[in-house]
This record gives sequence, structure tokens and C-alpha cells, in this order.
Amino acid sequence: MSTAAVCSTTIKIDQSIKDRVKRLAEVRQRPASGLMIEAICEYVEREEKREAFRQDGISAWNEYQETGLHVTGDEVISWLETWGEENEKAPPVCHR
Repeated sequence: MSTAAVCSTTIKIDQSIKDRVKRLAEVRQRPASGLMIEAICEYVEREEKREAFRQDGISAWNEYQETGLHVTGDEVISWLETWGEENEKAPPVCHR
């Protein structure tokens, strides 16, 4: 986290979560705020990746709807079964 753009915010959490964070912070010998910042950063990063994956799927579906280009599951399996072999097949080509 960059210290150049640090700001304060307030969140309301259950007392039980607050107590758990406090205990963990004590065990780790770190500030509770540092643990919470790390947790929020990890959550945001994970959710951004999840959303990017979802958007890629939507884009792929839209492209398929427009073009009809695809490969079948059998074609992919046939290709994957040759991975690492001396005569590894080329990836299947999209078709209608």
C-alpha cells in the first residue's frame, strides 16, 4: 500500500470480529489496522480478478453469438490428450 494516498475511514463490524482481529494482531505482533488493511486489499484484488474473469466470459459469449466460431469439447480433449507427447497436436482451429 502506498503511503502517499492514505486516508481514514470508519467501518462498523461485529464485536466478535473485532475481538478476533485484535487477538490475531497480538499473536502476529502487528497492528489490527494493518491486518484489516491487508484483508481488504486481498479481497478487492480477488474480486477484481473475479470480475475480469466474468467480463471475459461475457465477451467470449457475445463474440460466439456474433460469429458462431467455436471448437467442440471433443476437439479440445483430443488436443489436450497429446500434450507433452512427441507428436503433440496443434490446437484446434475455430469453425462454425
